[in-house]
Amino acid sequence: MANKPGKVLPPRARDIGIPFDGEPGPLNAITDVAGVEIGHATIIRGAGKMIVGRGPVRTGVTAILPRGQRDASPVFAGYFSLNGNGEMTGTAWVEESGMLTTPVMITNTHSVGVVRDAVIAWQVRQRKMTQPWSLPVVAETYDGILNDIDGFHVTARHTWAALDNARGGRVVEGCVGGGTGMIGYGWKGGIGTSSRRLDRKSGGYTVGILVQLNCGRPHELTIAGVPVGHELRPGHDPFSTQELGSIIIVAATDAPLMPHQLKRIARRLTIGLARTGSVSGNGSGDLFIAFSTANAPRGKRSDVETVKMLRNSRMDPLFTAAVQATEEAIVNALLAATTMVGINGNRIEAIPHRCLTEIMHKYGR
Repeated sequence: MANKPGKVLPPRARDIGIPFDGEPGPLNAITDVAGVEIGHATIIRGAGKMIVGRGPVRTGVTAILPRGQRDASPVFAGYFSLNGNGEMTGTAWVEESGMLTTPVMITNTHSVGVVRDAVIAWQVRQRKMTQPWSLPVVAETYDGILNDIDGFHVTARHTWAALDNARGGRVVEGCVGGGTGMIGYGWKGGIGTSSRRLDRKSGGYTVGILVQLNCGRPHELTIAGVPVGHELRPGHDPFSTQELGSIIIVAATDAPLMPHQLKRIARRLTIGLARTGSVSGNGSGDLFIAFSTANAPRGKRSDVETVKMLRNSRMDPLFTAAVQATEEAIVNALLAATTMVGINGNRIEAIPHRCLTEIMHKYGR
């Protein structure tokens, strides 16, 4: 879902002066990687006491198309699970083949199945199958604090809308798509994104990150090295004693990387997450995937593919970029989210920007 011209967007971390290392791309988003398109379908309706099957509903679907709608050709990819109390379908084939052959979808925990099936139907209809069967990559985090998750409100039509609405450009963040009902470090969470652009000496490549933030306990929150969680606590804290959230992180790059190298990138996303304070608890599903848009197919297919690969010894700047962009994407998710009231009047506050700025100044940041 692209923003309409003239629409006022919420401030991002850099807009309120939070300092981060590294140079972002023009949009500071995953869509700075040429060809990547993002779409959301958001479902918000109802209020009051939860009636399973009726609501209130606070959920949705997010779609990441590695080469956009016009190009369904596979991309090299790598997958990593920091803690597996979650789901990301299709990763057995990603691990086996080193290829991502579908969009990456993110939704709530109990909607993975319907989204997976809807992606296959969309691929069949759009003639975007790369083999006679499809193994879609669909990931999830749990939104049952705010959403009637057992009501199964996400449908195939929502999935198709997210896919059909996918565009490049500025990415809508916060309470949208799969991130609609999510919580981060006790505050309202959701979708966040960021990017880093390497200098010419390091290859000039771009690394883009998109997160669905639903993890962390309030006291853990750290922003740009500042222990924010020790200074600022939300009024309602559903995860105060036990980690029950999750985070999905998707990394995109235009650097020519092979699957084993992309797995190395996916592992480094853990460091960006750790910078914000998470310890990846037992109840958290922290699942990461990285892909490269380089090595696009050229002309008629052959039994022998010719590809380019960056030397392993030249990957350090990409590792750094992935860590930096992950940290900033998580904070952007918090900053973009707005206070939400969901099932049974459960209220999750947005992190207060002014208080956060004062805390950063207190610590000289």
